[in-house]
Amino acid sequence: MNKQSPQALPARTARNGGQILIDQLIIQGVKRVFLVPGESYLPCIDALYDHQDKIQPIVCRQESGAGYMAEAQGKLTGEPGICFVTRGPGATNASIAVHTAYQDSTPMILFVGQVGNDFYEREAFQEVDYRRMFGQMTKWVAQIDRTERIPEFIARAFAVATSGRPGPVVLALPEDTLWGKATVADVPRYRRAHSAPTPDAVASLAELIEQAERPFLLLGGSGWTPAASRQMEGFAERFALPVGVAWRRLECFDNHHPNFAGHVGWAMPESLRKRVQESDLLIAVGTRMGEATSEGYTVVESPLPRQRLVHVYPDANELGRVFHPTLPIAADVVSFAAAVAELSPSRSPGARNAGHDAHQVYLAEQEPKAAPGALNLNVAACHVRDNVPQDTCITVGAGNYALYPHAYYRFKGVGTSLAPTVGSMGYGLPAAIAAKLENPDRTVICYAGDGCFQMNLQELGVAMQYRVGIVVLVFNNGIWGTIRAHQEREFPGRTVALGFDNPEFSELIRAYRGYGEIVASDEAFGPAFARALAFANTQQLPALLELRYDADGIAPGMTLSQIRSDALARQAGAK
Repeated sequence: MNKQSPQALPARTARNGGQILIDQLIIQGVKRVFLVPGESYLPCIDALYDHQDKIQPIVCRQESGAGYMAEAQGKLTGEPGICFVTRGPGATNASIAVHTAYQDSTPMILFVGQVGNDFYEREAFQEVDYRRMFGQMTKWVAQIDRTERIPEFIARAFAVATSGRPGPVVLALPEDTLWGKATVADVPRYRRAHSAPTPDAVASLAELIEQAERPFLLLGGSGWTPAASRQMEGFAERFALPVGVAWRRLECFDNHHPNFAGHVGWAMPESLRKRVQESDLLIAVGTRMGEATSEGYTVVESPLPRQRLVHVYPDANELGRVFHPTLPIAADVVSFAAAVAELSPSRSPGARNAGHDAHQVYLAEQEPKAAPGALNLNVAACHVRDNVPQDTCITVGAGNYALYPHAYYRFKGVGTSLAPTVGSMGYGLPAAIAAKLENPDRTVICYAGDGCFQMNLQELGVAMQYRVGIVVLVFNNGIWGTIRAHQEREFPGRTVALGFDNPEFSELIRAYRGYGEIVASDEAFGPAFARALAFANTQQLPALLELRYDADGIAPGMTLSQIRSDALARQAGAK
């Protein structure tokens, strides 16, 4: 029998703060950390030297890239992604990833070097008050001022990052805390707390479904597991429910499933928009149904949705905050899926076959649309879909180019999509690197706009250094496309400050020992994509295809010239 206290492991001999901290990460199960080294946390870097067999340090080129990789790791595993950055500029660079983790509900812990307590509150070199800086974009931000309290803070950070609505934690590490020594007990590995629905809530849910004529199941949020996804598939089948996924949460449900209705949010097809709007019961599981998913709170209105709303969410504080639910259920997705796994209708859904009908409409929408120019991005996206393994991971950042994989690719389930719901640019490449490091045997494809890619292209150095064989598709149209579309919609014909000259990306990738090609036609795409995949798989180095296309084709089924024409017509009609 283990006679150790459940609250603490035996105290060790004296260790410095860096050694204590890294020992805690090992106990918490951390196998990889992303960092940009800094003198402010040197004892932590030194402690990693003794544990290279347990923790892999990934040396990144810029803190936003390191933070994005940690956030992506958290998305993939459900365990906090770990990032170390230095004080001041390092922390500010990493803040974009913290904000992403907050809005995306991703477990993540950012460790930031800090000036010593003896210099604190003097605006010392690179000093920042991190409680004030990160206060509104984290679940918890703290500073560890005493060496002996490091185990306590680390254990709490893991618990906070994963409990309720997951999210980021930031811990500041003063230099004297890390250099100081203490004889202190370690704290055991955290255990995640789960919130589960009550039997009465499950019974009420079943009653509401049987009363409904047009129910719709909407899945989103974080924390999904393959088992939970399979349980939700069975639930949808038994009750004949059409299933949609929330904005950029395409991995929550198998897109091949005969009940899958599509991606709910900005740019969704009118048929899907109408199906959600006209549903008489909306069962939202794991998703906050934010601005993007609800299309500006119109498809699902706030505060009183036109649909009866069952809202299932792990944080009770979110229930009723934006949407008033008919039935609020405080439960995480894993516990909810388990609770409904054995739930069956008391009578057959009868003639209602909405799930299968919705899937047929979804498949019809996946036929590639026409586009101007020699290279049709709709056709290219369909080619990728049909020529990679089903467990491929697709990553994107932000921009209209991301609509192509999200419109045409059929995501298989957990781990097949990494996309920031917050819409942060520069995410796709770091996320792809994290995905390949976590699952080296999987194919990983990064979709990146020419502007989005250049925000973190320096992380190609990480792909080169650690032999990460990913394929990057760079959509080169020489404009800030999403903003150009908005500009044409609101101020047609008054284009300014939206275009830029690009380097030759196919040459740039060669500087990182990778493979590059320019693709400018439908006929060239397929063979080029096969060559890029083969290079990435055999050489374990990045491959890049630079897609040059007519900038007028701004999004699936949409052109800038048509947006401008429609806007001018509206202006003329308003006069």
